[in-house]
This record gives sequence, C-alpha cells and structure tokens, in this order.
Amino acid sequence: MSFLSNLRKRFDSKRVTLQLDDIQGLILRSRPEPYVGIHAMLHVDDAAGGRDLIGRLAGHVPSAEGWTEDMPAWMGVALSHAGLKALGLPDDSLKSFPLAFQQGMAARAAQLRDEGENEPETWEEAYQNESCHIALSIFAQSDAELQRVKANAMAELEQATGVRLMGTHEFGADKEAKNPFGYRDSISQPTVAGAGVEPNPGDERAIAAGEFILGEDSEAGSPVAMPSPDVLGRNGSFVVLRKYESCVGAFNDFLREHGSDEEAQDRLGAKMFGRWRSGAPLNMSPDQDDEALGADRDKNNDFDYSDDTKGLICPHSAHMRRMNPRGSKLTILTDQNIHRIIRRSSTFGPKWSRDMTTSDDTGDRGLFFIFISARAFDTIEFLQQEWINRGNFLDLGEERDPVVGLHEQPGRFTIPDQPVRRRVNGVTTFNRLRGGEYMFMPSISALKWIGEGSWLRG
Repeated sequence: MSFLSNLRKRFDSKRVTLQLDDIQGLILRSRPEPYVGIHAMLHVDDAAGGRDLIGRLAGHVPSAEGWTEDMPAWMGVALSHAGLKALGLPDDSLKSFPLAFQQGMAARAAQLRDEGENEPETWEEAYQNESCHIALSIFAQSDAELQRVKANAMAELEQATGVRLMGTHEFGADKEAKNPFGYRDSISQPTVAGAGVEPNPGDERAIAAGEFILGEDSEAGSPVAMPSPDVLGRNGSFVVLRKYESCVGAFNDFLREHGSDEEAQDRLGAKMFGRWRSGAPLNMSPDQDDEALGADRDKNNDFDYSDDTKGLICPHSAHMRRMNPRGSKLTILTDQNIHRIIRRSSTFGPKWSRDMTTSDDTGDRGLFFIFISARAFDTIEFLQQEWINRGNFLDLGEERDPVVGLHEQPGRFTIPDQPVRRRVNGVTTFNRLRGGEYMFMPSISALKWIGEGSWLRG
C-alpha cells in the first residue's frame, strides 16, 4: 500500500479540529517517496522589500487543508528571529518569542554542545552571522514539478528589492527514501491529534496538537507560550534546521574494521542505528534484514522496547532508541511525548554504496536534519545535551550517540550481550555540522499579516 493510500485509509474529516486552512501544509504533509527538492536561504537588506516578498510568497504556500491528498510539489516558508527583525516587526512581537529563538542557533552553541569541529565558526557562510533570514523549502515528486515550483519562487525573488539569495542546496532520494548511510529514514512520525488521522500500528496514541501547533492545547492541557499578537503566533510552529555533512566512507571503514565480513558489518550497523537498512527494526527482526517488513508502513513501527529491557536486541545506545526510547526505563525521568518531533529531513549527494571509503568523504553528501515542534528549541537542546551527547539517562555515562553524536575523541559503542557486553571502540563524528538556524514557520494568515506590514498602519 502506498504512503498516501495508507494515510487516506486512516483519515476521517469528522475528527478534524485544527484550522487546517491556516496551517502551512509542510507541517503535516510528509515528503513524497521518491522525492526531490531544494532549500534556499535568503537575507533581507530592506524591510519593505522583504515584506513585499513574504506577501507574494504567501500565495504560493499551500495550507494543510487536503493534506492527505496527492500534491506533486509544495513549498514552505520559515523565518529566523534576525529575519523578523530585518522585516521590521515591532519590538513587542520580537520580544514575545522564546529566548533561544531570539538568540539564534549559533549563540546557543554551548547549550547545543556544538563544539570543536561543529562550532559555528566552521559553518558555511549562509548560516554565519545571522545571515539566514528566510528559508524556503520545496519538496516535489519529480524534477519537472520541482523546477515548476522553483521557477515560481525564483520569479518572485527576482522582482523583490533588498533581498539576497545566500545559497541553495538541492536534495533528493529514490523510492527507498534512504539516508546517506543507506538506511531508510523518517519512518517514526507522531500522529497529531485533531489532524483527522488515526495512528498507524506502533505509533502509540495521537499526541496533543499543541506540541506541534501554536495556540492548541499541549500534552500539559494548555497551549505553550506563543508570540504575539495572536495573528502572528496562532497556527504557526517552530523549526530546527541543521545541515550535516555525512562521513559515509569513514562509517563504512569503521564497520569493516569491526566486522569480519559483510554480514557482521551489516549487523553492527543495524545495532548502531536500531534498524536494518530496509527500515526493519531490530526488535521485530533481530537476526537479519527483512525488506518486506521494512517497506510495510502498517508493521515497521509496531513495537516498543518494553520486552527488551536489557538492550540485548536493540542496544540502549542505538541512535533510534536514543531518539525515541518508547517503552524504555530511563534513569533520568522524562515525558517522552513532549519530545516528539515531526521530521522533514532531506538527503543530498550520491547514494550509499558498500565500497565507499574515507577517501570518498569529500563533503558532497549529507542531510538536512529538519524538525517541527512547538517546543523545538527546548527539545533540540535537551536532545543534544542528554540523549545525543551523553548516555547518563540510560546508565551509559558519557557514551554518545554513535551516529549523530559529536566525538571530539574516539568514543565507544556498547552492545549488551550474554554473558559479557561488547564494547566497540573508535567511534568518530560521522555527521559534521555545517550550519543551521532556529526558525519560525508562520501560519498562512501570519505570512499575509507580515507581508502587509499591518502593524505599521496602527
């Protein structure tokens, strides 16, 4: 069953309580498979010209109404705090945003543990010195559709005054939708209450809409704080954008060093990720990959770790288990539901192959780690500090995520086993940060409000 068929099967308009016609479609609409797309970063030099561009782009941004139906391509627009300031928003509005968003990602490097080879001074120009004011993201089913929507956006930019294009990056993956390391990704996505869709098997219950949509009740029973005025904040959300350069050859070499043959290498890789390359989870297929299971959306997420308390099937330190410990007993108590995120990650560069080595790591492959949440900044800083760059919450001390952790010195990966656990040494940084920013994704009405500069008319 195709992704859209599966989605429509679970959708009932009678369950919709959200204002879908005001929410940007990108928040609820998952990327197609296969997919292509482009991210573009813009800088605003003239407030009036920037507002005019935002107003015209608003007409090209589809809402979430009909988000379960087929759409060949779509665009989303997000703004940084520096961008909102450059657009001339009033001080009261600017100060109403979360402090982390006001400061920006680079200024939060200490909280994010973006140090050493990941520190902001190493980032690409488009992400330095608060240069990224507006981020445009286009997802499409085909190159032709991508070029059509891209042409519309670029035509609006060419007519704009006082707005500069800082950089673009195209991305895409085939129908297997695999990341640079050859693993199917973005499988586990939360179901948003009020969006009209019942959870897939294994997706647990629907998460309160306010965890993703500003102005709606959160898991705590009330909305999280949102920017003012109401027209600016309501039905918007926050976005974390982080661009990574993936060291695929180094990862392959690591597997070869610690695996005597391809079977052993694939098993170690699955232990590090928590899934086989097909997407089949270890907890449902512990001994070998299962292509049919990996491709089955009704089954490939239907599990938790409650029956694997010792991590003998999926190690506690595996990337997937760290990012969603579903059913795990954690040493540091956390409400896992307030750390759920909507992923919109995108892969770029050549497709993975087994014969790549460290010498092939030329910076031309990687991924944009993009996620959406009403608590985005608290969530990413918690993830970076606790679940990614240390292991104290699962009794592993300073052991870091083996896939996305920053390893300033070669680290280790622990695989529980009987009678003695196995420790694999020599883990290095396999994903190097090359830039990022904290963004705000306004509602459709907020984009129009910004475009019109309504506050200037008193």
